[in-house]
Amino acid sequence: MSKILVVFGATGQQGGSIVKYVINDPELSKQFKVRGVTRDPSKPAAITLQQKGVEVVKGDFDDSESVKQAVQGAHTVFVATTTVYDEQIRSREYAQGKTVVDSAVAAGAQYFIFSTQPNTTKISGGKYQHVDHFDVKYDIEQYIRAQPLKSAFFAPGSFMQNFTHAMAPRPVGDGTYAISNVVAPQTKFPFIDINDTGKYVGAILAEPEKYEGTIFSAATALYSLEEAAEIISKVTGKTVRYKQLPIEVFKSFVPPVAAEHLVE
Repeated sequence: MSKILVVFGATGQQGGSIVKYVINDPELSKQFKVRGVTRDPSKPAAITLQQKGVEVVKGDFDDSESVKQAVQGAHTVFVATTTVYDEQIRSREYAQGKTVVDSAVAAGAQYFIFSTQPNTTKISGGKYQHVDHFDVKYDIEQYIRAQPLKSAFFAPGSFMQNFTHAMAPRPVGDGTYAISNVVAPQTKFPFIDINDTGKYVGAILAEPEKYEGTIFSAATALYSLEEAAEIISKVTGKTVRYKQLPIEVFKSFVPPVAAEHLVE
């Protein structure tokens, strides 16, 4: 009998990649019946999943009852919490993660896979204390590790998809484009195509005992933003350069409540 794999954010980037990978993998598709959780099961992406044989249910991190219903009968649960940059960034995300974990434990789930990040405050020796969107995921990870179920963790690098919006090259005005940030031109980023999430989580699903307690720090390759600009130039045929901005200038481009978390 197939085990139920519950994937939160099934129509999103990480969750969507996992659903696609599992239902198309010859072995995993036999082992697991995928239940995708989304806030709106009526949207086109959710309907498409249903047409592919995925059970789609409604679930919202802020609605604990919907979460409890979503994990009923689950063997394995995957969750990637969502960061909202406001005054409650840490408390809200932690509460949401805890809701899913507690619900999974109560439902008798045996395995939990969480999309985590390292504790920046700890790694920096207290120098950087406001990277809450990383630190809170570490806190949730530690909470999961203390629960009576097995677990493994996926820690993605910087999404390549960011180059299509937040880090997208902007026109300078002379026919060229610039990627702007505060980091030094040669600083390396661990970039990952978020569509590859399924490959990493799929490895955990295929050998859960082997990877219990493991963190998959996932990246396709290390690139500096200067190198990224060169690659984009080569692919698009347009002139793209990297421009390092002073911290205060960069902060002026983002909402104040987000600035302290993104730049320190």
